[in-house]
Order: sequence, then structure tokens, then C-alpha cells
Amino acid sequence: MARNKHPEETIQRILDIAFRLFMEKGYEHTSIQDIINNLGGLSKGAIYHHFKSKEDILFAVGNRMTSESNQMLADIQKRTDLNGREKLKAIFKESLDRPVQEELFTVAPNLYNNPKLLLSFLRETIEEVAPGYILPIVRQGISDGSIETEYPEELAELIILVANVWTNPMIFNSNAEGTYRKFMVFGQMLKGLGVDIVDSEMAERVRALSSIYQKNK
Repeated sequence: MARNKHPEETIQRILDIAFRLFMEKGYEHTSIQDIINNLGGLSKGAIYHHFKSKEDILFAVGNRMTSESNQMLADIQKRTDLNGREKLKAIFKESLDRPVQEELFTVAPNLYNNPKLLLSFLRETIEEVAPGYILPIVRQGISDGSIETEYPEELAELIILVANVWTNPMIFNSNAEGTYRKFMVFGQMLKGLGVDIVDSEMAERVRALSSIYQKNK
């Protein structure tokens, strides 16, 4: 069998087709065979050479879509015109306002029913996002006086876990109104901790994204 001289091109082709189908049909209603049928002659073996399962394809699609998000987090972290609390607010606002969020909520599966995906999501949240992006900003806030806490590591984890997990309709299947109410409670909790960074505009955006997810389930 001839070797594929351009494996990266093949991978990107698979991801392009998978993403389109996930957008059109939803992740749950797209099969590996659907992806094969739209690849113009690429075999099932070629797909399984690069991806073990449909879940692995979704991981790769998600990683490609969120690479820009990681850069955005890093850019905010490096800003010198904002204090720690202002950086946290900027992260929430810019994360919610990014157009790619609508695409993510359109193609996302129910994480509660996909343990492998849920575990990967939780690991990324705890092992990468909290210590890599949120904690340095919390520490800066302590230094500049905009955040008061004796437990920076725990606060960083709490903020991102509640935001990414408890208020996430992909995990708890809350409707738009329920997600909105959770996010408002999240804001009240942060305010009580002296980190007043959630506003009504963010909450409305969360409600809109939840509606997109529920519509495309």
C-alpha cells in the first residue's frame, strides 16, 4: 500500500468534513460512515489510521476551534493596562463574545452522556486552564489589591469549575432560563468573594448560547 505523503492534509480534510457535518446534523446524529461518504474516496481505514473513534475526531475539531481561545487568554494575561480583577472580567466577556462560541454550542454533544469527553474536559479545566491562565491573574490581583484571598489556587479552580461545569448546559442539560439563573448565582457568589466581574450582559449572552445548544440537540 502506498504511504500517505501528506498525512497532515488528510487530517485537516477529515476535520473539515466532520466539522461541517457536526454543524449540519449535530454530533450525536453524525456517524463515521457519514464522514466517509463525504470524503470523496477516502477509506474507513484512512480515517481510523488517524482517529480511533468519532470522539477522537470531536476532540481534534474542538482543539482546532479553541486554539484561538487559548491565545486570547494568553493575550489578556499579558496586558499591562488592567489589574487582576479587570483581567478576569475581560476573559469572561471576550470568551462569551467570540463568534466561535456559537459554533461550539451548535456542534457540542451532551457531555453527561459522553464520559470520555467529560473527563477530558474536566482535566483540561483543572490541569491547564485554572493553573495556566486563571491562577496567575488571581495572584496579580492579590498583588495589586484588586482581589483579596488567602487561597489563590482554590479560588482559581472554583471560578473556572463553576463557570465551565456548573453553568454548562452541555453537562447538566439546563434550559436557557435555568442556565441564566445559574450564571446569575455565580455572579452573586463571586461578588460575595470580592470578585465582582459578572454583569447582566454576560448573563444574557450565556442565555443565548444555551438556547443555541438546546435548539441543536
